[in-house]
Amino acid sequence: MRTIGHLAELDPAFVSVTYGAGGGTRSDTVEIAQTVRERIGVEAVVHMTCRGHSKPEIAASVEKMQRAGIENVLALRGDAPSGGAAPAGDFSYADELVAFLRGGWPLCIGAACYPETHIESPSADEDMARLKVKVDAGVDFLITQLFFDNAKYHDFVERARKAGIEVPIVPGIMPVTKLAQLDRFVQMCGASVPPTLRDELERWDDEDAVQHLGIAWAVRQCRELLASGAPGIHFYTLNRSLATWTVCRILQGP
Repeated sequence: MRTIGHLAELDPAFVSVTYGAGGGTRSDTVEIAQTVRERIGVEAVVHMTCRGHSKPEIAASVEKMQRAGIENVLALRGDAPSGGAAPAGDFSYADELVAFLRGGWPLCIGAACYPETHIESPSADEDMARLKVKVDAGVDFLITQLFFDNAKYHDFVERARKAGIEVPIVPGIMPVTKLAQLDRFVQMCGASVPPTLRDELERWDDEDAVQHLGIAWAVRQCRELLASGAPGIHFYTLNRSLATWTVCRILQGP
């Protein structure tokens, strides 16, 4: 809550609350989102994963959200649990969750997309085809997985528009604060790191220097993205505020 309170000074359009935020359950996620909305005054988007869940479970979560006054969802498939397959459920892919939500409740529904292709997809074309199915099921906006090369985002948006995807595509940016953290997320999501950025980060064996370089790189990314027409920036803060706060303050100017 201290992190969100600090970031609230930037007047963000929304804050997204991940599934199991704080190490808890789906119910805890909704309660955190409600607290953010009511106590801090920032609109909340609840991450909702469907892998291993039944339709009654999802419906119960949505009803709880509605009672809390929350109407924004980021619909995700979710990862398989470490060490084994997910338990059986009513959903195999996020597009099925999107269709279920769109058919039952008046929600604003966001979804994820991958400028450098989902790591499980056999090809970029197949990944785009799956994304089109998901958007057509009722998605209102997309947030990209993190990337460090803006050309990847611009190419992806161009391909999405040619595929008939017209919803806003919000770029996802993660200011690098630690090299080990960067490697973990790159491995997890399949994003590439430009050699220039990698070389700069590895040149310094100092956490403050790495964070300074990460902030500077993110500022350059954001300036170019916004100047070229991106609908906004979604920051992956990882429950830390300083790097994102600094990037935004630099972008806002004196």
